[in-house]
Amino acid sequence: MQVRRQSETASNKGYAIAAPNDPPQNILEKIVWHKEREVAQMYANASLESVKAKINQIQPPRDFYSSLQNSRLKPALIAEVKKASPSKGVFREDFDPVAIAIAYERGGASCLSILTDAQFFQGSFENLQLVRQAIDLPLLCKEFIIDPYQIYLGRSHGADAVLLIAAILTDAELTEFQALIHQLGMTALIEVHTQAELDRVLQIPDVRLIGINNRNLETFVVDLAQTKILMDKLDSATRDKYLWVSESGIYTREDLDFVQNCGAIAVLVGESLIKQQNIEEAVKNLLKN
Repeated sequence: MQVRRQSETASNKGYAIAAPNDPPQNILEKIVWHKEREVAQMYANASLESVKAKINQIQPPRDFYSSLQNSRLKPALIAEVKKASPSKGVFREDFDPVAIAIAYERGGASCLSILTDAQFFQGSFENLQLVRQAIDLPLLCKEFIIDPYQIYLGRSHGADAVLLIAAILTDAELTEFQALIHQLGMTALIEVHTQAELDRVLQIPDVRLIGINNRNLETFVVDLAQTKILMDKLDSATRDKYLWVSESGIYTREDLDFVQNCGAIAVLVGESLIKQQNIEEAVKNLLKN
């Protein structure tokens, strides 16, 4: 899968550049093109130095990685605060990120994922900051990262971890961005959804946490078997070297057991929980053995 860019400067990084009148080939490409414009506006609105300065004024990051590794519940749950998606629309009209986060925490989640994309998921960095102020669990900044500015912005709003999507980044960028995330004391969750992407990520130094997205990023179709397909091809040494997270398509305890048997130490769950009337009870029921 190749995600083209629109910015001419991206060609220097090895990206194919879409012709001026070309439509996006899939939803992921559409999102990335919007992110190019959004990041340019971020630089225009506030200097990178001003964002970095805010980081010195907040508490140090919590240990996202250890929270998953040492969770008493297996697999550990990363519960997602997400109002909407491009494929499903709005999940919850009465969306209150803080109330949802508190319910997740009380239900037994180990970490939370906060959608920060506004255009396609109706999230925000402000939601990330509000949740940070309300609870103590480690927080993942769930964003389509294409520039270091977004990483600094996530940390300045209280993120303890940052998502990097292999499908939209070169190997050089994955290496650079992960190093920056680690330098800031955070955890990098590197997400793959194909064998080719996983093969790339396994060659990158210092990778610790890998997410397998069961959602096809071109069609947004979900198949839980993708976790098994990718992990079955790994030797035991490779499986043991990393912490593995299964993402998307998880609804029941049986689903948790399935991906855990595949080798996943954690799961990322959003839609199936966010739509429930009593989110705290939904989390408890999901995690119940």
